[in-house]
Amino acid sequence: MASFVERHGLWGDDQRASAAELVARIDAGEIETLRFAFPDQHGILRGKTLVAAEAKGALSDGVNLTTTLLLKDTSHKTVFPVFNSGGYQIPGMQGASDFTIVADPATFRVLPWTNKAGWVLCDAYSTDGQPSPVSSRQIMTRAVNELDALGYEFVAGLEVEFHVFRLDDPNMALTDSGQPGTPPTVSLLSHGAQYLTEMRYDRVDDVMELLRVQLQALGLPLRSLEVEFGPSQFELTFSPTVGLAPADLMILVRSAIKQICYRAGYHATFMCRPRIPNVMSSGWHLHQSLRSKATGQNAFVPQVEGADLSPLGLQYLAGLKTHACGAAALASPTINGYRRYRPFSLAPDRAVWARDNRAAMLRVLGGVGQSATRIENRVGEPTANPYLYMASQLYAGLDGIARQLDPGPSADVPYETQAELLPRSLGEALQCLRNDACLVEKLGPGFVDYFCHIKEAEIARFNLDVSEWEHREYFDLF
Repeated sequence: MASFVERHGLWGDDQRASAAELVARIDAGEIETLRFAFPDQHGILRGKTLVAAEAKGALSDGVNLTTTLLLKDTSHKTVFPVFNSGGYQIPGMQGASDFTIVADPATFRVLPWTNKAGWVLCDAYSTDGQPSPVSSRQIMTRAVNELDALGYEFVAGLEVEFHVFRLDDPNMALTDSGQPGTPPTVSLLSHGAQYLTEMRYDRVDDVMELLRVQLQALGLPLRSLEVEFGPSQFELTFSPTVGLAPADLMILVRSAIKQICYRAGYHATFMCRPRIPNVMSSGWHLHQSLRSKATGQNAFVPQVEGADLSPLGLQYLAGLKTHACGAAALASPTINGYRRYRPFSLAPDRAVWARDNRAAMLRVLGGVGQSATRIENRVGEPTANPYLYMASQLYAGLDGIARQLDPGPSADVPYETQAELLPRSLGEALQCLRNDACLVEKLGPGFVDYFCHIKEAEIARFNLDVSEWEHREYFDLF
């Protein structure tokens, strides 16, 4: 009987060749377990680990999982009714039915921190072989294909900020269980306010070396390791990759860093603004450009001296600016992330662009004769689902190209320029997304409703809790 992959024509020649190579490595005894992982709606990896003998067949037959994995908020609570006939439901997911994840064999990696374990990234499909309508990787694939039809490739480089703490107590007592459970107790690896000092870097060299060795062994295009401004805050940068690869890279980077650190007695977090004294918010700066498939050349490089971008680059830039508020919920999808947007903080607070200015949301770099001409979007937080964030950038930029939009002049004083303010809360950002007709059409109206429903469930849970600020402010006064 034909496999799931064969029946539905899900692999090309390159993927079939990669799968054959992987099976050969399993047969040679190099791999004893294989992790089948797919990125969920939050950009969190989920899946199953199969022993080698079972993994070979699962490569082409797929792995079945329960659809409730696609219906959860960040506390892992299922926020859609699946066992009754009323309320908001997703077609095909009633009764906690199955869906199938299928490996993309070209993404195979050997995990260097564990014993003979492989890892492969998967796409989500309905059991009839159709791409899952809520699969974030499939959504970005559509955007990449739309760009491909115009003769261009998406090129992106990553700058990722995060925190690493010493893990003092994982808080695994019975009373610490919950949904979510009690977060770990941690302490600092370094004080803040010594941005890029060599002495500070040397004091955390053991952590940096741990990450460098393992990430390079994983085959990731690591460029630099840096001490950021905040206490126990770090930044890694990665060389540009093409198409889906930048999002695949970000997914693996986050998961790998957390696993590597935990095994060594550290706690790594990509939470934007942890609740620690003197904290600095972490951002994710996305450098992006388009490359001509015909010539292999950067399509953003201007040909006129003094110009910031090519005409195509300016149109793409205008699209990013036009849809900045609509895309905000995908760039910053947590309640916590909106604590970062404030003036004079190296984080943007309004939809403007500027030539090499870190206060602007969109920072343009490069110029005539420079192959690395690009747009740096500084709006994202490192928790963002990279497929949704990058898809929003592609769809926004493509709209700018289609309508030949003009981004207007550079904002030389971004925090003083009169411009549309970015959303100040997740709730406001979700409303902006719902109101952005272009993004709703491209992402799919059903997907936007689904995404907003999950995020609104998180906001509702947040609003049920009495915060420490409220208790301190009112308990004694009234």
